[in-house]
Order: sequence, then C-alpha cells, then structure tokens
Amino acid sequence: SSGINAEWPLRPGGIGKSTLMDCLFKANFDDTVHTHKSPGVEISQHIYNLKEGNVKLRLAIVDSVGYGDQINKENSFKPLVDYIDEQFENYLQEELKIKRDLVTFHDSRIHVCLYFVVPTGHSIRSLDLMTMKALDKKCNIIPIIAKSDTVSKSELDTFKANIMAELKSNDVEIYTFPVDDETVSEVNHEMNEMMPFAVVGSREDVKVGEGIVRGREYPWGVVEIENELHCDFVKLREMLIRTNMEDLREVTHRKHYELYRRGKLKQMGISDDGAHPISLQETYEQKRTEHLEELQKIENDMRQKFVNKVREKDLELKRNEKELNAKYESLKKEKSTDCDSALIPLL
Repeated sequence: SSGINAEWPLRPGGIGKSTLMDCLFKANFDDTVHTHKSPGVEISQHIYNLKEGNVKLRLAIVDSVGYGDQINKENSFKPLVDYIDEQFENYLQEELKIKRDLVTFHDSRIHVCLYFVVPTGHSIRSLDLMTMKALDKKCNIIPIIAKSDTVSKSELDTFKANIMAELKSNDVEIYTFPVDDETVSEVNHEMNEMMPFAVVGSREDVKVGEGIVRGREYPWGVVEIENELHCDFVKLREMLIRTNMEDLREVTHRKHYELYRRGKLKQMGISDDGAHPISLQETYEQKRTEHLEELQKIENDMRQKFVNKVREKDLELKRNEKELNAKYESLKKEKSTDCDSALIPLL
C-alpha cells in the first residue's frame, strides 16, 4: 500500500485533464464542471483509495480551478506555490514534534505535477514558462501535450523540440527519470528523450476490426490511446505508475522538501554550518525572549500613552478650574460693587 499526490495546473476547459486521469488509473473520478469565471485560482483536492488485485493506492488529485482564466495572469501560479508550501509546512511541523508519527501521518506533499500544455504546435506560452519556473524547486514537473491528435506528426515532433529548447533556455527544471538503476536505466533514458509526452485520452470504447479498444473515433479513422504508434499514453502510464512512482516520492522528500526544510530552519535560526550549532531549545528561548521584549515594548508604549493622556486631562481640568475660579472672583467682585452703590447714607 502506498500513496501519491498528483497536481495539475488547470488549462482552458476541454483540454482533457479529467479524462486522462480516468484513463491513467482506470477509474471514474469526480468531474465537476467549473464555469472558469472565478476571480482567482482556487485549490480543490480529492482523495481516492484505489485497489487493483492486492495493490492498494491512496491517490490525492489536486486541481487548480481558474488557473489562467484571469485577464491579469501575472500571479496565477502563487496559489499553487502557497498550497505546496503549506503541505511542506504540515510535514515539517509533524517532524519537529517530540512524539512524531510519520508512519501514520497523512503525507499531503505533492509528488508529481502533470503540467498540461495546450497543443498550439508552435511554442510554449510565457505563462507556462513562468509557472513552471515557480514550481520547479517545489515539485516534480512532467510536461504533457494534451490532445496531441489535433496536430500532425511532423508538427508534434517540432513542438516537442521547441518546448524542451525553451525550458532549457529559461533554466526550467523538469523531472527526469532516474538512470542510475541498471534494471530501468535503458528504458528511462529512452523516456527522458521522449519528453514531453504527447497524450490522448478517451472514456469511449470503439470497435476496431474484430476488437474493442479505448479511443477517439473520427471520420478518417480511430485514435487508439493505448496504441504507442498513435500517442505516448502507455509510456506515460508505465513511467508514472509502474516504474518510477517510488522515485517520485523519494525525490519529493530528498530534494524538494529538504530544500524547503533547510530554508525554514534557517529562518528559525537553526544552523549546523558553524562550530557551535544553534539547538532548537536555544532558538526557542531566543524567539521567546524576543517576543517578550516586543510585548514589553508594546506595554511600555501603551503605558506611556496612558500617562500622557492622563497628564493632558489633568492639565485640562486645572485650566478649567482656573477659568471657573476667575469667573467666580469676577462675579463676586461685580456683586460687591453693586451692593456698595445701592447704600444711601443717612444724615
């Protein structure tokens, strides 16, 4: 029994994401129709427990609803990055506990990002480059050309070459299948050369000759999704699910999570570079002292403000009292004068 968490940035409607996931895992997943009118990008997660024979798989599919639908697409990738960091943080917090239980802990870290590229047949879009660059240090990216049957074979070969060239020129790191294991090195090396995978998905069974196949039927013929002469679907499924699933999990933990963990621990003041490493207890005490000092500073400021207000109020009351005394003396003097003028001397 194992688990894998997959994410795909949402492309324009009808690109075939849900259909492809159904085909990859031979299941019928949730296929909620979205209007694509959301003002921002929303993250939607669905968890499925799959079983094939004696093999159990917990699959988490994360959908980025509304990705690329906004007029201003500059920060479309930020919710994706924030979500991935949040899963890293959850794992880190569990790891830092005194009584931790990582065996039963629900690991929600993203192990693979299937990035669907629109089959323009020419080059990858700037939004895709910007997003993949933001994600390449966070998760394992596998670029996929969706609905590859909409472009010709020659256009597809050129498109693949252009995508890889642009990714390289922009220093975008995508996941590469490991070649250090002799049992899979040859096939993995061949699959690395085939990136990005050009796929076709279908939920329909079509009759071809005397048999029934899963494919898409057109007036000119049938595209069989499991025919390696028609698309790379079978290769993607083999590489993703059967050959390299454990490596995807391992790279996520060893590379992407480790990079996040180091950064967070450095922010906390924990370091092992010097001769005297700062322990977690020392960091806690330091942060606690800084926090108490900050609270004391706030308290002193509030006390000083209160004292100033009391002083100002006291001065105001004294001024009012002085003015009242002056008015009283003035009225008293006026009344005394009136009384003196009213006396008539008696002879």
